[in-house]
Amino acid sequence: MKSTTEQLAVLVDSDIGELEAVILHRPGPEIENMTPESAERALYSDILNLPVACKEYQQLESVLKSCCQTFYIQDLLEDILRKPGVKEKLLTRICEMEKALNLKDSLVSLEADKLARQLIEGVILVRDNLTRYLSKERFALHPLHNFFFTRDAAVAIHDEVLISPMAKAVRRRESVIMEAIFDYHPRFKTRTVDPCGHVFFDPATTIEGGDIIVARRDILLIGYSSRTSSQGIDFIIESMKRKGPDKRHLLVQQLPSRPESFIHLDMVFTMLDTDCCLVYAPLIIKPNKYRTIHITLEGGEVAAIEEEDNLLNALSSLGLELDPVYCGGRTDTWIQEREQWHSGANFFALAPGRIIGYERNVFTIEELSRHGFEVVGARRAAEGIQALPRKCVITLEGSELPRGGGGARCMTMPIRRRPVTWH
Repeated sequence: MKSTTEQLAVLVDSDIGELEAVILHRPGPEIENMTPESAERALYSDILNLPVACKEYQQLESVLKSCCQTFYIQDLLEDILRKPGVKEKLLTRICEMEKALNLKDSLVSLEADKLARQLIEGVILVRDNLTRYLSKERFALHPLHNFFFTRDAAVAIHDEVLISPMAKAVRRRESVIMEAIFDYHPRFKTRTVDPCGHVFFDPATTIEGGDIIVARRDILLIGYSSRTSSQGIDFIIESMKRKGPDKRHLLVQQLPSRPESFIHLDMVFTMLDTDCCLVYAPLIIKPNKYRTIHITLEGGEVAAIEEEDNLLNALSSLGLELDPVYCGGRTDTWIQEREQWHSGANFFALAPGRIIGYERNVFTIEELSRHGFEVVGARRAAEGIQALPRKCVITLEGSELPRGGGGARCMTMPIRRRPVTWH
């Protein structure tokens, strides 16, 4: 894709429209800046091998670069840090939030490229007094181990960007950085919506982007999870009420708090095409205790709140008939559980019917093939994505990346998609 300096207007009216622009972050030294002891605090169940993770990530990059504009968080952050006023303001906010104001003077003196790396990779603790000498911490500002999952810290909904009040303190700097990028980088035209800056902010408000799916312009799917609270969903309701009198629908899917593979809605449900979706059937289709709630907004007010049998039936009632493709295949719940654990339901749409995900989930890939998706390797896709079949699944190697706890959708933040023609 040819690069351009024209301002890009953020617009995401669906989860499957042809991708025009996406924000990424290459896994870097922050991935290795942890030990088995600190991995749990970093929200990992294991430590990753960075060279292998990077090799796998490059496959995702190459495919995305062949079909859309790709932006990188580190580059964007460097750009805004070259603006003296932004640099000062961002560092003040980060240092205050993380109780590290003693670092501000030394950080503000750094060049933009080095400062951007430190804000992402971590700032080593200088043991220059007794408290710091005795500290068991290695870092004064912790590395952002999870930043390559760009989906979570901010999410584009229509022409706005919702800044996520993250559930875990170790990830909150990600949201601060993303808000600064969208507020101050000249390449983007949008409005940020930050719950933390709202006059009626409730400290219980948490939202993460993996729980938000723009199914259609008038339908928003939200996971009610360990990372997105009911108060967070209430904030989204209030934001949508202010958008005007048009009728809109929020479908809220409750998720288990355990195991950790159920962290977000997109770990159990993703859109694939105008007429099909990928589901973890035990939660989305089969009877269970997790509720599906349909909230209707009309005239700028909540017109109705009612319970639905399941997410697919709720979508069908709104004229969105989706054929479910089963994560892990249809026959063995043991296999379904194993493949869901490794992001077998977490596929990412490059365009309607053209999707990308991990090849290791072989039963999911076979099920996609049975539904008419031609299986294509990432290398072939990167050589000429426009020559691929309209309906295909592009497969990524995934031995190391899945151990970080997310798939292709988790690692991408779309900021512009083309409109979809719905049947």
